[in-house]
Amino acid sequence: MRDHTVHVETTESFVYQPPQTARDAKRILVKPNLGYPVGPPVTISRGVLGRVLNTLREFNPTAEIFVVEGVCSPVSLHEIIDRNGLSDLFTDRIQLLDADQLPLIEYPNLSPQPVRFPSMYAPAILQEVDCRISIGALKRTHLKGEPLISASLKNLYGLFPRSKYKARSPNSRGQLHRPSVPLILQDVYFCIGHLFDGAVVDGDRKFISRDWKPDKGKSIEFGKVFWGDDLINVDTEACRIAEEPIPNYLHCINQLRQSQIKS
Repeated sequence: MRDHTVHVETTESFVYQPPQTARDAKRILVKPNLGYPVGPPVTISRGVLGRVLNTLREFNPTAEIFVVEGVCSPVSLHEIIDRNGLSDLFTDRIQLLDADQLPLIEYPNLSPQPVRFPSMYAPAILQEVDCRISIGALKRTHLKGEPLISASLKNLYGLFPRSKYKARSPNSRGQLHRPSVPLILQDVYFCIGHLFDGAVVDGDRKFISRDWKPDKGKSIEFGKVFWGDDLINVDTEACRIAEEPIPNYLHCINQLRQSQIKS
């Protein structure tokens, strides 16, 4: 049974404890927020990513670890890794994979009330691994006059192929912004988010944008890391402690989850 506890630590004292599914896993998938050619807090910090990967390796020395990301920029994933000084983390059976280049399958939407997508395409590897962990950065942008919080759930946007979900720009996933990101995040959770065994939110620095741009804004020192088994609970607690507005999509997903349990 999934543990709903959320752990909060200072960045300096962050000690990661992987979900139990990682202990005996043959294959572990890590989805970091590294989709832009910009350093923290637009993307996650080397310290947090390195600590998670090192802990997973110590926790399960024989597992294959796949770090899977899809970029939101013309810059390739491998170039982003090089620019951000992360290349040396990919050793000892830790493999970097570009989500846009992986085989896809269709994941059914298990929500009792789908918003737009009855199913969504994402890499087949999500079904082929034994443990999945999302590492998101703590960011606030604004869409249509409303604040949008990005953390471990919104981080999963990078797993969806741009070839299927692009709109005007080939570098982004514009189809996932219609009718709105908060609404589509409900579909994201019930298609692939529910598969994830763990979440980490890097709040060493908060990123605040004045508009919709997720790679241009100001950095605010915060010095905390949040982690646990449940994406929704981790994101909610991160918002609460960071004194950020708790987004309505988190409330909606929790209500839908409760209705599934009762039925």
